[in-house]
Amino acid sequence: MTLMRAFFLCTFLVVIAFLAACSAELASTATPTPFPTSTFTPTFIPTLSATPTATSTSTPTFTPTITLTPTPTFTPSITPTPTITLTPTFDFPDVTVNKDAHCRFGPGIAYLHAIDLWVGDTGEVHNRNYDGSWLYIWVDKWGKRCWVSSWVVDVEGDVFSVVEWMSPLPYTTFSGPPKNVQATRDGNQVTISWKALNVPDEDKRGFLIEATLCANGALYDGAYHTDVTHITLNDDQNCTGQSGGLLYGVEKHGYTKPVQIPWP
Repeated sequence: MTLMRAFFLCTFLVVIAFLAACSAELASTATPTPFPTSTFTPTFIPTLSATPTATSTSTPTFTPTITLTPTPTFTPSITPTPTITLTPTFDFPDVTVNKDAHCRFGPGIAYLHAIDLWVGDTGEVHNRNYDGSWLYIWVDKWGKRCWVSSWVVDVEGDVFSVVEWMSPLPYTTFSGPPKNVQATRDGNQVTISWKALNVPDEDKRGFLIEATLCANGALYDGAYHTDVTHITLNDDQNCTGQSGGLLYGVEKHGYTKPVQIPWP
């Protein structure tokens, strides 16, 4: 290895010496050629500064799909024919007068006369008193109502099919009510007194007392007439409930406003 390296080194030195001699000879004989002057023309390479352009993304417009709703075909419903229910018309009992009599403004002979009834007169029973002994009838010939005793009429029908009722009395505006009304008791006897009405004598029709009295352990209603300014009534004291009464003055046009009797 050492000999080989020495050989290559000697050979390399010889070559270097030969090249150096040739270069010296050429330098002494050759005319130097000037190097051309090169003009540098820069080549412009544009620098692209790219600003990205946003690409719009289109939003698709959806066209709705129309779903047709079918038009229903209705099956007509059958409207039933209403059943007419007849409401019976109440048939008032009929009356025919069987003897001449008075028809009055209240259920009793204590009340004022309203109209004369003659045999054969007709009408209808519209109301009654508690026991049906007096009937409030429509008088066909008169076109008004009044009270008649059940003893003077023939009735076709049931008088108890109509309701018990007390008709209002016709009031007068020609006189005020009785004054100084008093009542005293002596055992079962109650005496009521008052002052006379200030009306002409030809217009006077006395006085009316509507009273609730006790007899045989029970209360009952009664009507009483008098032409004087006092009256005595029997009123037991063994009933459950309260006795009492109203006093009316009476003149030919009607009844005064009632006065409550201070029952003893």
